[in-house]
Amino acid sequence: MSELGDALRAAPAVRIAADALAGQSAWLVGGAVRDAALARPVVDADLAVEPGAEERAARAIARAAEGAAFPLSEEFGTWRAAAGRRSWHVDVTRLRGEGLRADIALRDFTANAVALPLGELDAEPIDPTGGLGDISRRVLRAVSDTTFADDPLRLLRAARLGASLGFEIDAGTLALARSAADRGGEPAGERRLAELRGLIAGPDPIRALELLDALGATRGVLPELDDLRGVEQNPNHHLDVHGHTIEVLRQTLAVQADLDTYAGPSAERVRALLAEPLGDDFTRGDALRLGAVLHDVGKPATRGEHAGYITFIGHDSVGADMVDTAMERLKASRALRRHVAGLTRHHLHLGFLVHERPLPRRRLYEYVAHCGDVAPDVTLLTAADRLSARGSGTLAAPEMIAAHLELVREVLPDALDWHERGAPPVPVAGDELARELGISEGPGLGELIEELRAAVFAGEVGDREGAIEHARRVLEAGGPAAGGAPE
Repeated sequence: MSELGDALRAAPAVRIAADALAGQSAWLVGGAVRDAALARPVVDADLAVEPGAEERAARAIARAAEGAAFPLSEEFGTWRAAAGRRSWHVDVTRLRGEGLRADIALRDFTANAVALPLGELDAEPIDPTGGLGDISRRVLRAVSDTTFADDPLRLLRAARLGASLGFEIDAGTLALARSAADRGGEPAGERRLAELRGLIAGPDPIRALELLDALGATRGVLPELDDLRGVEQNPNHHLDVHGHTIEVLRQTLAVQADLDTYAGPSAERVRALLAEPLGDDFTRGDALRLGAVLHDVGKPATRGEHAGYITFIGHDSVGADMVDTAMERLKASRALRRHVAGLTRHHLHLGFLVHERPLPRRRLYEYVAHCGDVAPDVTLLTAADRLSARGSGTLAAPEMIAAHLELVREVLPDALDWHERGAPPVPVAGDELARELGISEGPGLGELIEELRAAVFAGEVGDREGAIEHARRVLEAGGPAAGGAPE
């Protein structure tokens, strides 16, 4: 028995795949071997099989795991076998070239180019590129001079792996990456989004973005982020917009790591919220990090000066449209697009309310109703945003920051309620209300129902009779169904 073999056998993905494919030609290659060599937990696995055997192998593994098998990429001949509860998966890819060594020569980085026969995990590793040595030195090195030209997505992968593994990128690999950096936008949007998720959701997203910069790949992937460099701000800020953005991400990580402080009594509910799946394998916590990176992308387009003071009027709405466009470019799901754009669109609102603490229930209703389902998420984002502005201006004063953080804790319970239960129900149906008041249905009735919803939220109305009486008073005062606006 070998230490490497023992570490691999301890992983259900490897053990079940080995049993399911006993007697068949298959090689374990890539991240599982690398992680076992690093004494890291092995969860998922990559297999190389003879051309034409990938579907059959994936289906055999899926049957053994009581899971499912499905194609991932026709271009690369890859199938995935996922465990029944999706706790792990095995990706099965056909060999490229003439045999295993030819296939290894086409892989991305030497650390991912070490192979073992699936049926002989204690055998001597197949390591023609010196990957085990690079793993021990914690160096990420390209397998060949055409690594990035063969697949420009590897630009993002290099940043993701370097950050998540704590590897330094080899100088020659950096040079190769920079020479191919202008092709960073070529891979399919879905593939870029998946790697971007790995960057953002990984253990060190700050370093991942720094490596993306070092590789020259930021512009090809997120030109909106690259355009923030050198955009100066007003005295409330001590950094330009790009530096501020990175600091907001840093503070977002701090908020997520210490919810007991930043969310107070709502901490457990916020933890559950951030763990919720959102779309494209992003959790709401991952999306919050991405929102931190993109929340100010509208500033370059809206920068102005009035009496010597720098402004960014409308950067929230302009930025939201830009985020929507960027997410469409990355082929994100509608749910993820709307969520991240919503974080950008609403990230200023809470700051306008800091002088009104404690918030009247009506004002709190306006805030959560305006932000809708992203209300708790964007409330957390505003905490990170405010913590990141440490200039000499009034809004950066310690007492203003403290007041904002208190407001965050004050608002979160109702924002979470809105997310979990939606808008408060009105205790009388619209058609019934119209009959009781002798009015016709239409836009005015809708506005009256909205006024009742706010009144319920504020504790001004609690039952059917109270709702009807409140609506009657609104009408008598010239409210919406009478042609006026609600009080």
